[in-house]
Amino acid sequence: MFESLRFPVIAAPMAGGPSTPELVAAVTGAGGFGFLGAGMLSPGVLAEKIAKTRELTSEPFGVNLFVPGKPSAADLSGHQERMAAEASRYEVEPGAPAWDDDAYPAKVDVVVEQRVPVVSFTFGLPRPEDVRRLHEIGSKVIVTVTKPEEALEAEKAGADALAVQGFEAGGHRGIFQDDPDSPSGGEIYGVLAALRLIKAVTELPLIAAGGLVHGADVAAVLAAGAVAAQLGTAFLRADEAGTQPTQVKALAVADRKTDITRAFSGRPARGLVNRVMSELSAQAPSAYPELNNLSKPIRAAAAKADDPEAMSLWAGQTYSVATDGPAAEIVARLRDEARAAVERAAKLLG
Repeated sequence: MFESLRFPVIAAPMAGGPSTPELVAAVTGAGGFGFLGAGMLSPGVLAEKIAKTRELTSEPFGVNLFVPGKPSAADLSGHQERMAAEASRYEVEPGAPAWDDDAYPAKVDVVVEQRVPVVSFTFGLPRPEDVRRLHEIGSKVIVTVTKPEEALEAEKAGADALAVQGFEAGGHRGIFQDDPDSPSGGEIYGVLAALRLIKAVTELPLIAAGGLVHGADVAAVLAAGAVAAQLGTAFLRADEAGTQPTQVKALAVADRKTDITRAFSGRPARGLVNRVMSELSAQAPSAYPELNNLSKPIRAAAAKADDPEAMSLWAGQTYSVATDGPAAEIVARLRDEARAAVERAAKLLG
């Protein structure tokens, strides 16, 4: 699937704006592979982004879809009250904490109709008919997993490869089931530990993800058995990324810790610690996408006000090491660093 890449680095799908056709095209043009994040996009906008990407590159690329879960049974009233107080700061009304399926069936139709070469799924397993339809048109199917049990389920469902996500990753954890009694949604593994454990139970190709921002990180996961490294945080400050300017500034200043929270979306996700995370994380229920819809107007208003304290500033643990600049230059730097790391390791191994 990724054997033809000049450099086995993948620009991760980053829903909510950072993933753009320009970023995908720049990374593929530099010898890597790029994903469009389709989460929270309408089917029409997704189709437009696929078309734009094809205008910019003739190389293969991928699209990532969020698999919808079930409506939450949690009591949301307390979080609604707390978010209403946040909304009043920005003189907006909170959104309705309603469940939706993110137009998942219609977006599956789009990627099938557009014959997208690689389609990945996050938050669970694609439906059997989705896998069948994609395989019939020659598309490869990737499922995001965080532990061996999920890997076995994905293999049984017909996945062609697995994106193995460590807890270091920025953004939402790709767990299938969110355990409301666990701040992280369930058991956590670092990316190297997850690779080792999952490689022991499946022979599917593994793509490593989670806090990879340096070429030495790429070399490490390739040495651990991955066929490619998937990087998101490393490209958040790329010129071609659609990251909110306020978030870009916070990433560049690099004076905040990261932590995992449900406060913004109702699903465990890693981001830069701000006021909302500090004050609301402990009481936030497991309720995605209900809380995501509730907080959306507040996050948008905070971004418009250039106030990072009520934005979901998703980023991996090692964000402070990431750089800015054109995506092609970031890929070139990663390649040089990876080669240097391999040479150093070879010397140490004699």
